[in-house]
Amino acid sequence: MKVAFYTLGCKVNAYETEAIREQFMNADYEIVDYNDYSDVYVVNSCMVTNSGERKSKQIIRRPIKNNPKAIIIVMGCLSQLKAKQMLEIPGVKIVLGTKNRHKIIEYLEEYLNNKVKLDKSEKLTNDEAFENLEIYDFKNHKRAFLKIQDGCNNFCSYCIIPYTRGRIRSKSKELILKEIIALVDKGHIEIVLTGIHTGGYGEDLSDYSFANLLRDIELIPRIKRIRISSIEITELDNEVLSVIKKSDKIVNHFHIPLQSGSERILKLMNRKYTKVEFKDKILEIRKLFKDVAITTDVIVGFPSETEADFIEAYEFIKEINFQELHVFPYSQRKGTSANKMKEQVNGKIKKSRVSSLIELSNQLKLDYINKQLGKDKRIIVEQMKGDFLFGHSRDYLSVLVKGTKDLIGKEILVNLSEVDFPNSIATYKKTYSN
Repeated sequence: MKVAFYTLGCKVNAYETEAIREQFMNADYEIVDYNDYSDVYVVNSCMVTNSGERKSKQIIRRPIKNNPKAIIIVMGCLSQLKAKQMLEIPGVKIVLGTKNRHKIIEYLEEYLNNKVKLDKSEKLTNDEAFENLEIYDFKNHKRAFLKIQDGCNNFCSYCIIPYTRGRIRSKSKELILKEIIALVDKGHIEIVLTGIHTGGYGEDLSDYSFANLLRDIELIPRIKRIRISSIEITELDNEVLSVIKKSDKIVNHFHIPLQSGSERILKLMNRKYTKVEFKDKILEIRKLFKDVAITTDVIVGFPSETEADFIEAYEFIKEINFQELHVFPYSQRKGTSANKMKEQVNGKIKKSRVSSLIELSNQLKLDYINKQLGKDKRIIVEQMKGDFLFGHSRDYLSVLVKGTKDLIGKEILVNLSEVDFPNSIATYKKTYSN
């Protein structure tokens, strides 16, 4: 049988889809593109925002045009909370949420035998165990994502994720290290550590922390880079920063969610820091690390956000001088405390504020790239883009360089020569052995 996959949302979803794709490959299914004819279509859904939920539903409905008899399987955050709605979509035969994904082929075989729609979504418990999905070759990617934990305990007032993913639970160090070694053996020389709350790794373990894990990964031979996909400012404690400082593999790029630069809005969001605490930690990081790049997430239009709140946030973002912003309009999510707050912000106002911050983000990124011109950077070549090789530097710049296809998957040294926004163009200097 043929099977196709579509992933929406975050890096965790990307990892989980890849792990399930590997299960189907090992079971001798033929993997095809999602836009092609297939017997089975698997959609890993998202509902962190309204747009994520809307797009998930659009993608779920698409395959029925290619194959009216298709078996559509929906998993992920949207189906965790809205399983019955998903089963009402034409073609959807199996629904599971954010647990028991390792049983997906078993569920498919059950449906094929009985031809009865299956709702396999299950409520998450507070003592939920970590569901171990494994990847031994991140197909078509040179940078391999590795999910090290699931769930979140923070309960930010705007966020539905603790309800779709449950509480923090960590993957064992033995399984993580085993998986990394397998990925390195397949030629993946950058490992991106990811999770729903990546820096919360180890909170549920009695004698092992995120800093311990970073130390152990550092010891694995042949890894060129270790990247932390995202980490909260409160988790960059002295021990973690000390490990990163001593490492020549952990990259000089931090993605640290801010969410708002308004003191009042931060408190309403139930974030765990003040502006002063955030700024002080950023200053500490910049003293510790040379040429560090810091990116962030920002939510605009949170309930009761005034023009004064937005201006305060805008000025704080400029003061911090991030490399780039990921900007999101606030989305009402039923079940969160923010959904019940009064003074919801008008959609046109949110759209205008998003545009202002995207413009600021573009300027911040351009300023950062311009400061890097003339510098040598190591990039891992990921793919061809037109006539250029494309890859990312350690500080997460997108780089285009002329070269041959045999360099894909290798780490090379380049010199940044000009800007082709949002990319930088570089000249090739040399190749490092893997």
